[in-house]
Amino acid sequence: MKKIVEKWCSTSLILKIFIGLVLGTVLGLVLPQASALAILGSVFVGALKSIAPVLVFLLVASALSKAHSNIGPRFSNVIILYLMSTLIAAIVSVAASFIFPVKITFTTLATATAPEGIADVLQNLVLNMVTNPISSISSANYMGVLFWAVVAGLCLRKTASESTLAIVSDLAACVSLIVRIIIQFAPFGIMGLVYASVLESGLNIFTDYGKLLLVLVGSMVFVSLVVNPIIVAAFLRRNPYPLVFKCIKESGLTAFFTRSSAANIPINMQLCERLGLEKDFYSVSIPLGATINMDGAAVTITVMALAVCNTMGIAVDVPTAILLSVMATLGACGASGVAGGSLLLIPLACSLFGISNDVAMQAVAVGFIIGVVQDSVETALNSSGDVLFTATAEYYDRKKAGKPMNFLGKSE
Repeated sequence: MKKIVEKWCSTSLILKIFIGLVLGTVLGLVLPQASALAILGSVFVGALKSIAPVLVFLLVASALSKAHSNIGPRFSNVIILYLMSTLIAAIVSVAASFIFPVKITFTTLATATAPEGIADVLQNLVLNMVTNPISSISSANYMGVLFWAVVAGLCLRKTASESTLAIVSDLAACVSLIVRIIIQFAPFGIMGLVYASVLESGLNIFTDYGKLLLVLVGSMVFVSLVVNPIIVAAFLRRNPYPLVFKCIKESGLTAFFTRSSAANIPINMQLCERLGLEKDFYSVSIPLGATINMDGAAVTITVMALAVCNTMGIAVDVPTAILLSVMATLGACGASGVAGGSLLLIPLACSLFGISNDVAMQAVAVGFIIGVVQDSVETALNSSGDVLFTATAEYYDRKKAGKPMNFLGKSE
């Protein structure tokens, strides 16, 4: 049994996930009655979602309690990268919607409550920061988790003894080991998730909402393969694609199937470790990215809002489109603090054009229908971007200091 476990752990995780993907697809088509297989995906995602807030809190608190003073510039750079890419993603989706205008066939009304304005989104964001820390961890409120972890880490740095810091570090290492064990079951989880998706959707969404999906997914793919590499190349002055493809393969692939940035935080942290990044930095920047690096959400908000405008016959001029991009960027950064994520911010964007909430919520209903594809691609773009820009910020800092970048974790 020990040899089997060692062999399993030594086999490439990507290869195992690919096998799980193929098996899930085949079983979904051949054995639709074996619905119990879907529970494998729910268990895997549930385990990652449950442990991720604890991991983030302990890693952030531990990292900041021992952080070096020179870590600050990297944080400012990574925040600039996160916000810049989100704004450009919104602008790209505006351009795509102008070039390929899409109309929506409205369905039934969605029942969720959307925020009434950008002030509501920002207010929710701030209030989530000061939520009870225990409640934040149990409900996976990452703004609250991050806020209290930062406070705890800074206070530990001032007051804790070496033995206390060692205990916090040991707890973080323990939870990290638990995460690594959970990730070894990823192939079974992916198999269950793919099986459930095949049963749930089939091919109907592609025939009913094909053009809308093409604009959404096409914009996200363009951001991932063109916009983000240009940003990385501008910072590092070298070919960005080896890093881009590594992030897509090892972070985007799992995020696509889990459809949860929170569940992908532990996977992203492992990838950062393999890239040779500094733990004090990525243990804070990765959960931060899961909160404010929202390229895919900005694309979804913008494309869906402009599709509603096209359906209603509302002409959108360039200045209003630019304002929409800015609003989508701010709203996307606060999407994690709003129940329903990016879809429930569509009415907020529609309000720019005087579209009633009742009409806009029909677009939200369509969003939930196509969510199995839209949300998967959106999460893959967001999550892989977290690692991409974290690595870019650190490599840029090393380059500026005249140190070897160790690009992709390799010695230079």
